[in-house]
Amino acid sequence: MGFCCCKDEPIDLDSEVDLYHFDLHRAVGKGAFGKVRVVEHKRDGQLYALKYINKKSIIAMKAVKNTVQERRLLEEINHTFIVNMRFAFQDDENCFMVLDLMLGGDLRFHYERKLTLGEDAVRFYIAELSSAISYLHSQRIVHRDIKPDNVLLDKDGHAHLTDFNVACHIEHGKALTSVAGTVYYMAPEIIYRKGYTFTSDWWSLGVMAFELLFGRRPFRGKKSVEVMRSIMHDTPEIPEATGHMASAEAKDCIMRLIEKSPSKRLACKPKGAGLAELRAHAWFRGYDWEKLDKKAMQPPFVPDPKKLNFDFSHELDEYMAPSELLTHQKRKNRDVNKLSKEMRQLEEE
Repeated sequence: MGFCCCKDEPIDLDSEVDLYHFDLHRAVGKGAFGKVRVVEHKRDGQLYALKYINKKSIIAMKAVKNTVQERRLLEEINHTFIVNMRFAFQDDENCFMVLDLMLGGDLRFHYERKLTLGEDAVRFYIAELSSAISYLHSQRIVHRDIKPDNVLLDKDGHAHLTDFNVACHIEHGKALTSVAGTVYYMAPEIIYRKGYTFTSDWWSLGVMAFELLFGRRPFRGKKSVEVMRSIMHDTPEIPEATGHMASAEAKDCIMRLIEKSPSKRLACKPKGAGLAELRAHAWFRGYDWEKLDKKAMQPPFVPDPKKLNFDFSHELDEYMAPSELLTHQKRKNRDVNKLSKEMRQLEEE
């Protein structure tokens, strides 16, 4: 599994959870706001994913609000197809979130190696993710960054939505106007900045389905402004080249998810009726939704447990920068920690 670090003195496993309760294993991810590595709880041997974010980096990137918001949202939610948070704590240097471990890798990793994932697989992932998205919306949470990179597979091949860094609550009667997310997956209503709600997540799901099934994104450009212009004005064309064939039902479902008008977009009916509309679509004819929600349906693809289902460079980067390597080494204990104080002040603003 990798290198482990242990604390010399005995650990009280009944005390408040901290880094010493876990053995540290290999690094498996790196993003703009943090790193992820596999950890093992010393009490029961349960494996988790530890996401840790350096406080100096949070403050320098002015990302305190996002970090605090992500933790608070994860404390509220728990769903079969979401990467749920199990513990959260901090020390002088880092903020930590202990999450469900997904050993199957993300959809971007598998897509880039296969070019397309096949219609059965894409339909299965869209079905599972639709359940997660509908649940979030019922909690008045909009994710705002649904894309292949943020969908992780467990060891059995089930899809789980992760990365709530730009997710937020929507208050009753109030629309969002801030631009957030990844430009290729942004809904037109986000770009126009005239106000948007939960409908933007269904658009992003449709863009992702298009990409996974047809091998390219529906809206493209060399620069962000060109991508935005394409999203606002272009009608995507479905490639019909060999290897990209899809059923008429699949094409209809995906094109209706990327309908530019939110009021006409599939799954966007008000008062929670959107999920039922999606599930009633012909592309999902014959689906046993009760079995799917219980993870009782067999996934079309099971990741190989003998292979690394993530980019090995994450681990290489970790050990190429020993000054940034996460260890159990004791941090200096100060009565008033400058970084924690700054974090608290920024959180209160």
